[in-house]
This record gives sequence, C-alpha cells and structure tokens, in this order.
Amino acid sequence: MNPNEQRLEYPFGDTLAPAGEVMEVAEGLRWIRMPLPFALDHINLWLIRDQIDGREGWTLVDCGVARPEVKELWEQLFTNALEGLPILRVVVTHMHPDHVGLAGWLCERWNAPLWMTATDYFVARLWSQPAQGDRAGGGLNGSSAAAHFSRHGLQDPESLDKIRQRAGYYPSLVVPVPTSYRRIMHGDRFKIGGRDWQVITGHGHAPEHASLYCDDLRVLISGDMVLPRISTNVSVVDLEPEANPLPLYLNSLKRFDDLPEDTLILPSHGKPFRGLHERISQQHAHHAERLAEVLEACAVPLSASDVVPVLFKRKLDLHQLTFAMGEALAHLHALYFEGKLKRAMGDDGVYRFQQA
Repeated sequence: MNPNEQRLEYPFGDTLAPAGEVMEVAEGLRWIRMPLPFALDHINLWLIRDQIDGREGWTLVDCGVARPEVKELWEQLFTNALEGLPILRVVVTHMHPDHVGLAGWLCERWNAPLWMTATDYFVARLWSQPAQGDRAGGGLNGSSAAAHFSRHGLQDPESLDKIRQRAGYYPSLVVPVPTSYRRIMHGDRFKIGGRDWQVITGHGHAPEHASLYCDDLRVLISGDMVLPRISTNVSVVDLEPEANPLPLYLNSLKRFDDLPEDTLILPSHGKPFRGLHERISQQHAHHAERLAEVLEACAVPLSASDVVPVLFKRKLDLHQLTFAMGEALAHLHALYFEGKLKRAMGDDGVYRFQQA
C-alpha cells in the first residue's frame, strides 16, 4: 500500500467480492466484481434493491465487458444472487467498454431500460458500430488513431500497424447498445429503493461521466472519477484531437466538495473506501506535480511520445502505451492552452512542445 492509500480508510479491509457472487456494502446495496482482460484486471459493479411501478427487483450500475466468461458469471448471479427478482433498470456511468459493454445484453435479457447521460450514450452508439476496413467508429484504434499517435511522435511502424488492425477493438467488447435510453443529467434526483439518489456528472475521463450519491446511505458510486489507488486516466484521443480534458477533470472534482467526510466511496476499480476529500486533494497534487515535470522537460522541444517516459517509469505494453500517450498529450495541452508551452509541427509531421 502506497503512502496515499494509507491516508484512506478501507472499511472492509482486504475483503473482495468474489467473482460470480455478491457482497453487501450498505443496506440493500451489493458489490459485484467482474474480470477484465487488461492489466487493470477487474471492475466493480453495483446492485441496489429497488421497486419501480410496483415491481420489486434491482437497479444495476455498470455492466462489465462483452466476453463469454463475464456472461457466464452473470448467469451464476441471475441464479444465485437476485433472490428470484428481476433487474428493473440498468444505469451506466459512462461509455467505456468495461462499463457499457454488456448493457445491451442485460437490458434485452430483463426488458429493462438503460439510463445514461446523452453524450456518453451517443458516443457508445457511435463507437460500437462495426468497423469498416481499418476505420473504427471511434476510440483508440484504427487508422484515425494511428494517424493521431503518429502526429504526436509514435513512429514505430509495428505499433502503428497494430493500432490500425485493432479498428474493431471497442465493438468487440461492447454488444449493440440499446436503441433507446432514459437520459440522466447533472443534478437529477431519482429514487432507487425509496431513497433519493443524485446525479453528479464529470468531464475529462469520459465526455459526460455520471456518479451517483445517496445522502441517506452516505454512499457515492464514483465510477472512474475517484479511484483509491490509481489516478483516473485523462486522455486526448483522435475523436477530439484539440481537446483540453485535464482542467475539465480537475474542475469536475469540485462537484464533490459538499459531500460529507464520512461518505463511503464505491469506485469502479479498487476497494470501497472513505476519505473522499483527501483523495481528491491527492489527485490535484498529483497532476500539479506531473504538469511541473512536463513543463520542466519541455525546456527542449518534445513530442507526446517523448513525454511518456517522463510520466510513466514502468514498461508499457501497446494497450497501456495508447493510454499513456493520451495522458501525456492531456498534460501538454493543459500547459499549451494556458500559454506556458508553444508547439510546432516539424518537417517529419510530428508536433513538438516547448516552453513558451
């Protein structure tokens, strides 16, 4: 456990929800842990006892990726963990495949509506379209992504070719998204199991990420906006190559300022914890340090690819490298749009940034 983690409180210790089972973390609220095929090997999902229009059942928050082994675990849960009751509603925090991947399958299976923010719903619909040749609907793969990374210094032909070949990667993890949905927006309040839940949206990690807070339970389902051990990925991707997501993310965290100190945080990755304001403070300090490091490094012209080893000291596989490139560019753009860096495109077609 690193020093930052030691400042947080983990009320369940090292206990984890077993795969294919549930663990109660608050009254009527159960924790599900599903596997992921990445270095980040799990996602937390949440079942909340509910009643809608006179029907007893469950509201589900987030879904897991569309993989056979995850569907098999869901089948076990349907048999053993739902107490014979249906899933009445599926709420998805944002459009990343580990969150929305099986939403279409679950909604169809239970004839349940999908609740989601508009921006993330439509991006998920776009990105989950079948790839055509080397062109994806969007995301971190395909010819558009390869060109994006190439402009920012990733010049290795083998890596670029692998990115082009993965045009269908996002659709492979996401079943067709339902053709209709119920829109949720920042500040919305709705009842789950007779208790009020408030929608708190955030930006930077996803276009319009939705966290859910219940004051009666003192519980925040934080999604990816607040995580206990790792920092939330904030990236510039090919869909929006001139984006400046890092200030959006940091400013979004202010929306949690008024939540009580004893709030139990239910994150999408890692263990439930208390210490929301401490963790947010750590995130601000972390990014301030990274921005200072990037600014200092850019005493000479550097591409985003050059900045990756400044921010990430460990060895990265290609999947991790694409996220690292996006994150490096997010820090460069934050400094560039603030006027602390200037940029120029070289004769080789690569953007490089330097202290202004």
